[in-house]
Order: sequence, then structure tokens, then C-alpha cells
Amino acid sequence: MTTNALKRICVFCGSNPGNDPAYLEAAAALGRSIAAHDYELVYGGAAVGLMRAVADAALQTGGHVIGVMPKALLDKEIAHKDLSELHEVSSMHERKALMEDLSDGFIAMPGGVGTLEEIFEIWTWAQLGHHAKPLAFLNVAGFYDPLCAFLDHQSSEGFVRKGHRDMAIFSDDADDILRAFASYDAPDLPKWVEREET
Repeated sequence: MTTNALKRICVFCGSNPGNDPAYLEAAAALGRSIAAHDYELVYGGAAVGLMRAVADAALQTGGHVIGVMPKALLDKEIAHKDLSELHEVSSMHERKALMEDLSDGFIAMPGGVGTLEEIFEIWTWAQLGHHAKPLAFLNVAGFYDPLCAFLDHQSSEGFVRKGHRDMAIFSDDADDILRAFASYDAPDLPKWVEREET
């Protein structure tokens, strides 16, 4: 199934800015790129860290920005006050489900455990055939190089099909990712490596 009607791009990223200024710069560039392509931005709704940088840049470029935040995190993550829309939800599970439902593609920027958990759940759903939406890792300053190598190792060891491994796009260029999203064709593969179709 080719995803060629993109409207909204979801970005998962750190609520901290990270130690390298390149992370904040890349977040701002991604926000501008999403808005410049006339896509809407879906993200976690916070006004801190890389989350704020991507949202602010999209808003300043005239973009529509949708935040999704659990009630328990409204104060801890400091909800962004200037978003086009802010959806308050009851739990992290509901947050991820709504972000998936609202979005047509997913990009993980540098971030912590939560960022990885979010993008891996989206990837798992794609692998199981629950959706056919593209996903990518924006590999700023080589941040995801070790993860990319480990994923290749998982595949070579027979735990992940190569076609499923290749679902995840790795690039240091936001525009390259968005171009790849526009022509993405989800693989039609069974999850289990040992089972072959007859």
C-alpha cells in the first residue's frame, strides 16, 4: 500500500534539549520543513526541549501544530500555550493511540526512553499490519548510528525480517525523509521469520 496522501506528520523527540546544539537546530529545521511542505505537525504538546523547538519552528513558518498530552503531564512537561490544537488525554496509552490515529507518518528525533518507546510501538504496529504508515529516525549528528547497527544485527541474527527492518528510514536530512514518506510502499510480509507463505 503506497502512502501518497500525507496530511499530518508526527514527531517524537526529547523533552530535554540534549548536549549538542545540533539537536535543537535540527528540531527547528524539521518543524520548518514540515510546515513548508504544507503538512500539519502532531507531537507531544510540550513547551520544553526539542519538543518546543520543533513546534515553535512549525508555528513560526505558518504551520498547524497539534499537541497531545496526558492530564498528569500537563504541568510536568509544561503544555505549549500557542498550539493550533491541544488534546488532553487520560493516559500515555491514549496519547500514543491518538497520535497514531491523527498522523500519516512518524519521525523520531533524538530523545530518551520515551521517544524510543513511542517509535518502536508505532513500528511494531506496522510490522503486525495494523497500519501502513511510514516511519523514520532523523539521525542528527550520528545520534542513531549505534541503534541502526543493532537493528541490522537483530535482522542478521534472524529475529527481524529484512523487509521489516527496512521499514525504518534512517537519514540526517528532514526533506529526504519527507520525500521518502510521500512514495512509501509498506511491505506485505508475515511477521514470523520461520513461517513462509505457501
